[in-house]
Amino acid sequence: MQTVLLVIYLMVVVALIGVVLIQRSEGGGLGVGGGSGFMSARGTANALTRTTAILATLFFVISLALGILARHESRPTDILDRIPAGNGTTQGGGSVLDQLPGTAPAQSTPAAPAAPAADPNAVPNN
Repeated sequence: MQTVLLVIYLMVVVALIGVVLIQRSEGGGLGVGGGSGFMSARGTANALTRTTAILATLFFVISLALGILARHESRPTDILDRIPAGNGTTQGGGSVLDQLPGTAPAQSTPAAPAAPAADPNAVPNN
């Protein structure tokens, strides 16, 4: 559904840009040299104004629809929301990445050396 709306949205955008560029400006713009066409200047202005209004309305409606569809998507918003709260390591000594689905557990590493004696001048982490 989103893909179909996105394709229609892009076609509306291109058409809106084209219609705006075709319109006659006060300085002439791209409408220079007009006057001898199948429509009068007034009729062309009315048709282009109406077309611009319709395309602008479609632009806003499709933009709102795409925003609403994106909001109600079923995908998770953030990968970090799936990780349980903790101190950053698992019970087996692995990392947080080992808790993600579809990842293999890390290979066991040799035991870390014993922690040095506590420094009496150190700032506590608690």
